[in-house]
Amino acid sequence: MKISGTPYRTIWLADDADGGIGAVEIIDQTKLPHAFLTVRLETMADAATAIRDMWVRGAPLIGATAAYGMALAMRADPSDGNLTAAYNTLMATRPTAVNLRWALDDVLAVLTNLPAERRVEAAYRRAAEICDDDVEICSSIGDHGLPLIRGAWEKRGKPERVNVLTHCNAGWLATVDWGTALAPIYKAHDAGIPVHVWVDETRPRNQGASLTAWELNQHGVPHTVIVDNVGGHLMQHGMVDLCITGTDRTTRTGDVANKIGTYLKALAAHDNGVPFYVALPGPTIDWTVRDGVAEIPIEERDAAEVTVLTGRTASGDIADITITPDGSPAANYAFDVTPARLVSGLVTERGVCAASEQGLAGLYPEFAPKSAGG
Repeated sequence: MKISGTPYRTIWLADDADGGIGAVEIIDQTKLPHAFLTVRLETMADAATAIRDMWVRGAPLIGATAAYGMALAMRADPSDGNLTAAYNTLMATRPTAVNLRWALDDVLAVLTNLPAERRVEAAYRRAAEICDDDVEICSSIGDHGLPLIRGAWEKRGKPERVNVLTHCNAGWLATVDWGTALAPIYKAHDAGIPVHVWVDETRPRNQGASLTAWELNQHGVPHTVIVDNVGGHLMQHGMVDLCITGTDRTTRTGDVANKIGTYLKALAAHDNGVPFYVALPGPTIDWTVRDGVAEIPIEERDAAEVTVLTGRTASGDIADITITPDGSPAANYAFDVTPARLVSGLVTERGVCAASEQGLAGLYPEFAPKSAGG
């Protein structure tokens, strides 16, 4: 996608990388929307910090960054011991997004049986392939989700705008490019459909207000930022035509774990007859899990994310402010699980399917358990 007219991915090799072997650069998403800064990752520890401290976030981008983290580890020391140590360090950075495990397992499988002298080049090559594949996957998600937006617009007689509500950030900043939930929105906008996006602020880290609004603005997509609790009101008054969110982990039965607050949007959508779709790439499916509520680990982050806000003051300075009383504890559950029964459909790079074991098995028969097809 473009920033001020210049095309960017969210992760790329530094210009001085020798033959594709070298440092990696990312966009520091913690500085958005007030500053656009890039960060150079020289070591595996840098990549781990970027994931853990959310310089990068979004399940697909976390996976891509982890893959390059393994490559950076091999550049420093391609031994078996360092391969294992890098895998374990990166795996521990974020517990909920399954793409992290998928990417690390993928790169580990590529490197394990190679001699040490071949691991560096192979690791960089596979990380680059993971990034390129993610771009193609997300573009295909957009192609398959576009008819949902077009259909909602045409169903209402082609009004002057069709309203889509999203939660958190599942745009190109959450992936290598295009995004998941926002990919159909970008495709609809580019196709001339008058799409308007209701952007949940997404407390406590405000990824909607800070990231989704920023990238929609960069692309010229009409949007309005709302507080998290407005969605139900908008749906009651017919002001939402459909919801599209992303997901950090999807069970083989169609349950989806996404940013905290997604479940409440799904409940409101169900109560008001508003279609609720979830967009995801195949690597986000965890085929080992059936019950998302019982089995998906929910990350609990630093309470300061709830109690402290960062913003730009009237003078233009960036400042932190505390919004809670001294001595009041805060809980920070980062994700919740939306049961499959509340999901109208799953939008993948292979098509749209029911949020069910049979639906996913129909699109991914090579991964699904043998009993899934019935």
